[in-house]
Amino acid sequence: MNIFKPISRLTDRIELKWESAKGQALTGTTLVSVFIIGIILVDLNGRGLLPEPFKTLLPVKHLVVIEVVLTLLLFFEVISLIFSFVHSVTTSMGKQFEVLSLVLLRDVFKEFSHFSEPLIWEQVKPFLLPMISSALGALAIFVILGFYYKLYHSQPITRDEKDKQSFIVAKKIIAFFLLVSFISIVLHDIWLYVFTGKPNQTFETFYTILVFSDILIMLVSMRYGSSYRMAFRNSGFAVATVLIRLALIAPAPFNALIGTGSALFVLAVSLNYKYYTPSKYQVQRRKRIEESANEPE
Repeated sequence: MNIFKPISRLTDRIELKWESAKGQALTGTTLVSVFIIGIILVDLNGRGLLPEPFKTLLPVKHLVVIEVVLTLLLFFEVISLIFSFVHSVTTSMGKQFEVLSLVLLRDVFKEFSHFSEPLIWEQVKPFLLPMISSALGALAIFVILGFYYKLYHSQPITRDEKDKQSFIVAKKIIAFFLLVSFISIVLHDIWLYVFTGKPNQTFETFYTILVFSDILIMLVSMRYGSSYRMAFRNSGFAVATVLIRLALIAPAPFNALIGTGSALFVLAVSLNYKYYTPSKYQVQRRKRIEESANEPE
């Protein structure tokens, strides 16, 4: 693992900067600035005061700015999700659902941004069901997460301190490459939008990568602890990531139903993981493994 220590230290430094008070203040300032500047530019564009190519790239409806700011907020939340991989598999799973709930809320404003100003009921009526279903789905996930975090039970994957640190380094390496992948996806999607006008698929693409990352973490964890209880939980979390990926591409109301169902699935897995009682054979097997690990070479 020595060859990976520079990446591990770099990940630590980036996280420290990102999660610091200054980093959070910068995030908030960026969101406010984008919102205010966006409103001004859209207003100018609606009046025909902007030159090309800004006139073509920028919208003319003020409501679109809300969607843009929420999308930017999602970018920041995804970065926090990436760093959560280092600390806890349980926390990172919860962060995935936090991002999904925010995506559903953004979808409400996404539909809202299509309406003309001032609003007309006949124009709103066809989009009412998708908007309500997305809002209720986000609320359901928010409520489920409250119970999910109450079940949080920090338990080291191994009692051996050296193995524990080795596992943490492995997760930092995965988190670093996830961060690089996410930034690459964002830059690629921005380039596509500017030069082709294609809508971005940033979160859908990133969650596909998350599926592979969850499987990789599960396989790496088997090196330090191979109990059925842990294997089922980690595999179940990987399945939940697949379901989240499906929710991101499903139309309303199926996106909300899939998202809520996957959150309930994870809640059930976590509940049973906390109170699961292994068989006598599993306890004895675990004891033999720990004893053999402590034997001098």
